[in-house]
Amino acid sequence: MMEILRPYILAFIPIFVAVDAVANIPIFLSLVEHCSKKQKIRIISDAVTTATAVAIIFICIGKWVFSLLGVTIPDFQIAGGILLFVLSVRLLFPGAQKDGLTHSHDRDLGVFPLGTPLITGPAVLTTTLMMTNTFGIAATSVSLILNMGIVWLTLVKADVIMKVIGPSGTRAFSKIMYILLAAIAVMMVRHGIFGAFLK
Repeated sequence: MMEILRPYILAFIPIFVAVDAVANIPIFLSLVEHCSKKQKIRIISDAVTTATAVAIIFICIGKWVFSLLGVTIPDFQIAGGILLFVLSVRLLFPGAQKDGLTHSHDRDLGVFPLGTPLITGPAVLTTTLMMTNTFGIAATSVSLILNMGIVWLTLVKADVIMKVIGPSGTRAFSKIMYILLAAIAVMMVRHGIFGAFLK
């Protein structure tokens, strides 16, 4: 049983780290501050639908695009790992957080900036493609959908979560997630170098 579940669990964890649902709570609350409960639910649904669709499309056509461009999987592992590392380091330092997009109050804010790039951004796209290559489309897609379910639940209960852990707790949790993301990035670069040069 564990052998069957293993690829799903191993794909789920990096995607969970990359999505970092808790980090989006303060941003989400600031964006929907003046919205009614019904509007908030609609925005959450739009955001999760958009984020899932973008990631699934990337999972399906990512390899095809790379093949068209002549990019190999080790190439992407190295480039993607470097990108993830830069993103995670950037997010670890103050003044460079995701909330650079909180000025947007458009009626379609569920699509942008919440759906993409806040929920599904470069980190999630890079991670899902790598998990697809390692564990297959089925395990990655299921793991992605489960993570999007967590995002939906997190945003619906955002007020409650903020009251329980507070802004400091949210920031601390996010910092831990970014450190884990940096470690995953290093692992991706290592695998890419091994695949490209040490076969």
